Amino acid sequence: MKFFKKALAIFFAMIFVLSLTISAFAVEIKNPTLELNGKSAILMDANTGTILYEKNSDERLHPASVTKIMTLLLVFEAIEANTLKLDDELSVSENAASMGGSQIFLEPNEVMKVEDLLKSVIIASANDAALTLAEHVAGSEEAFVEAMNKRALELGMSNTHFENVTGLDDDTENHLTTAKDIALMSRELLKHEKITEYTTIWMDTIRNGEFGLTNTNRLVRFYRGITGLKTGSTSKAGFCVSASAKRGELHLIAVIMGAESSDERNVSATKLLDFGFSNYEIYVNDNIATEKVKVYGGVKDFVDIAYDKKEILINKGNNSKIQSKMELCEFVEAPIKVGDIVGKIIYTIDDECIGESDIYASEDIEKISFWQYMGNIIKNFLLK
Repeated sequence: MKFFKKALAIFFAMIFVLSLTISAFAVEIKNPTLELNGKSAILMDANTGTILYEKNSDERLHPASVTKIMTLLLVFEAIEANTLKLDDELSVSENAASMGGSQIFLEPNEVMKVEDLLKSVIIASANDAALTLAEHVAGSEEAFVEAMNKRALELGMSNTHFENVTGLDDDTENHLTTAKDIALMSRELLKHEKITEYTTIWMDTIRNGEFGLTNTNRLVRFYRGITGLKTGSTSKAGFCVSASAKRGELHLIAVIMGAESSDERNVSATKLLDFGFSNYEIYVNDNIATEKVKVYGGVKDFVDIAYDKKEILINKGNNSKIQSKMELCEFVEAPIKVGDIVGKIIYTIDDECIGESDIYASEDIEKISFWQYMGNIIKNFLLK
């Protein structure tokens, strides 16, 4: 028994050391020279969070309505928590109805469903709709802004501070963020798959078809694979966008801040996305054959195993070069619980590790009792 535990400890120690010493290689970042219009930019893989290109990505700038990505994230998290429903009808406050800028001209005490308010924010960037949602989620705009800043810190958005839910910046002093932080909150919002049902709409209506909405993100109409996400512009911010697109398994986020015009913003975002799709792809660990692991001292002699889906960003054209190797414990000691780690799958290209994933027990196995053990011996003896 002591030998088994010692051997198991040595095995996982070796795996741990290997994980520290192997290259973090998954892709070769090409750092291209791209002629982009804007003060800052970034290209991020939404699956892994890998940064594929950046230009002044930590510079703190005004985000304009790209702010609403965080507003929408908190609203979708409230929907997921079941504290807000798409068919809930919300009453508009005097404060929300007084919002300027992009709007759907809500009236005080007007009642509108959450889904229509969401569409108005996502498609038409409506400030009055954004504030109506925020007030109902948190009780007040101030409380919602506090939640925005808290969530930003949780996501590692260390250079971000929000002062309102809309991005209007005439009266703000420190409503600032960065291209990198925008990419981080965009990636988090895209984890809510329903968001793209709205961000990919080109035109829609509310108020029983009486009020039309047209997407402020023109890429929705013209860029293949576009999934969103949000535009913004003010005199302080210039023209900004967080543009996301997916082709196959590769999902990219391109952020442009401080462009000189909406056309320049769109052209620059397109260049970033085109670069990403031309140079990278995602490997998914489908169809890897699994074995069983021998169990010591259990009511069963072998435990079934499983592994989670693994997505690895690689340079385009390398998918066929990937090799996978299973490193399994020779045996494990009962009791065993679902999720107990029993090995790893190591993925390589030309003998260089590009990633690994845990292999775990997919069933519980109890430790065998003395009487169960004796019963098995007698049963086996009688069957001979």
